[in-house]
Amino acid sequence: MNRSHLFRRVQTSLLCVLLIAGLTACHRTVYRQHAGEVFHTTYHIQYNAKEDLLDEIVARLDSINASLSMFNPQSTLSRINQAPAGWVDISDDRLACLLIGKALEISRLTDGAFDMTVAPLVNLWGFGYQKDSQPSRQRIDSIMDFTGYRRIDLDRASGRLYKSDSRCSLDASAIAKGYACDVVAELLESRRIGDYLVEIGGEIRLSGHNAKGEIWKIGIDRPMDDPMAAHRELQSVLQLTGKGMATSGNYRNFYLQGNRKIAHTIDPKSGQPAQSGLLSATVTAPDCLTADALATAFMVMGTEKAARLADSLPDIDAYLIYSDEQGDFQTWCSTPLQDCLKELK
Repeated sequence: MNRSHLFRRVQTSLLCVLLIAGLTACHRTVYRQHAGEVFHTTYHIQYNAKEDLLDEIVARLDSINASLSMFNPQSTLSRINQAPAGWVDISDDRLACLLIGKALEISRLTDGAFDMTVAPLVNLWGFGYQKDSQPSRQRIDSIMDFTGYRRIDLDRASGRLYKSDSRCSLDASAIAKGYACDVVAELLESRRIGDYLVEIGGEIRLSGHNAKGEIWKIGIDRPMDDPMAAHRELQSVLQLTGKGMATSGNYRNFYLQGNRKIAHTIDPKSGQPAQSGLLSATVTAPDCLTADALATAFMVMGTEKAARLADSLPDIDAYLIYSDEQGDFQTWCSTPLQDCLKELK
């Protein structure tokens, strides 16, 4: 082989390598962006992929809504809630089985601070099918006779759920958005997509990097009473990847009853809206479902108990915003999460 021919081959090979590298670089910056509505809230999804997966994403979200919506009489959750006492076969719904199984694990972990059976209490206080109400202690106690996570059980092997009382019903609203983030993330990862952010109603699952090649930056809202989110301010910013993240607070979904603030987080043990100085709980976990459920539980538990539990759990971190005795905002942050905090600009 003469030198000129060899040079042309090397030159051609180098050109191919540069072309492939260029195409790969272009591929890395093709970020799809989708926005829409689901579960009576909004979603925003970004991912780095050549293929547009919107139709499949919407199909997954629709399947979760068909499974877990309390407002759809044909959903698996509605079927459970309408069933008499005894065993209910839900083996045909993998999504519902996985979610309820995980929910029961977190109920046990938090000693009932997270509890899907609070549905009748949520409704009683005006955050379900009813509007504002002022229930009596007697009415609350009568409902608590058939609430509590120990009143249900799940046989995972057979896909059957047990209800000890026909009036027992489940509310998935405190966990469904986080679960949906995980389901969409699993779809993206099944297509070998490593850079994505899935946000549904404020709950987030993320991986890899953003379109600038940077680790994702997520803002945490300052907990100001603002139901319409018209005057949002950031309290902090976290730089995260490979995590699920959820925030729960009582500064969006509430109503006033005289001078009393009635917030949507119900304490399963008292049957009343949770009352503590904890204003906002942000949780990071390996998956968003766990983060979502724990954020709700932490709001029920209050600052000190939530901080102790977060410190005791591997792979779980929290950023808590609470009000001190003078009414000023204070924060508590898990040690591993402190390195992820970024200065506000």
